[in-house]
Amino acid sequence: MDIDHLRSWIGRTETVRDLLTARALREFRVTLNLPAGAPAPGEPALLTSHWCLAPPAVPMDGLGPDGHPARGGFLPPVPLPRRMWAGGRLEWHDALRVDDEVTRASRIADVVVKEGRTGVLCFVTVEHEITTARGVAVRERQDIVYRGTDAPPGGAGTGQPAPVAQWQESVETSPVLLFRYSAITFNGHRIHYDRTYCIEEEGYPGLVVHGPLQATLLAEFAGRLLGRAPQTFAFRSVRPIFDGPPMTLNAVATGEGLELWTAGTDGQPCMKAEAA
Repeated sequence: MDIDHLRSWIGRTETVRDLLTARALREFRVTLNLPAGAPAPGEPALLTSHWCLAPPAVPMDGLGPDGHPARGGFLPPVPLPRRMWAGGRLEWHDALRVDDEVTRASRIADVVVKEGRTGVLCFVTVEHEITTARGVAVRERQDIVYRGTDAPPGGAGTGQPAPVAQWQESVETSPVLLFRYSAITFNGHRIHYDRTYCIEEEGYPGLVVHGPLQATLLAEFAGRLLGRAPQTFAFRSVRPIFDGPPMTLNAVATGEGLELWTAGTDGQPCMKAEAA
């Protein structure tokens, strides 16, 4: 891997624009099993609605074998086949609202190669600033990880007792939920809807629940528990969670806010988060 070549992407920028429509908000709401309502102009959107806006859109012949756009555009051409959203951090300064014209300015902040217990990993850090006519709405950091096919795709439990939650909700991880979330975010990654590809090519035991979907559910869960929209939300994936059995959203209070996590049937955290 030519790390110097990959690091030459640091500082690369991209600016895209989109309109937050009432239809987009309705579809996002029902995907999260919330009432669709009749969103009116100026009505606040859900916390991570910006993830539905201005996704990369390339022709079919511009896609890689995993369903993502072929590498080497805005993101560096990391020569490792598996790509996952490892985590990130969000700061909310203003709510996005129906009929907002939204601009996302993005910058490649870092590219780092590490040797982990599962092999070589490449981390790409992307910073986003989401603005409207009123000013900055969201500042975000995304951590994307690339890894080889020799890395184990699953994720065993830690062998430690599962954490005890003060609050817990259950969410069905059906293929329809995963398909809908892929559709509203225009995410073509085949690990979320193509079971044959998922098992035979990537080695997973089932469809993978999106990291951003888990983060969305945890952020909205935090908002309900706090009684307000969180100001900050940081999250990181610990291990994959797959379709089939329900997953749980879990939370405990801390001095600063909330500690949250998703979990499968064994109760072990799959995504961890902090909200304040």
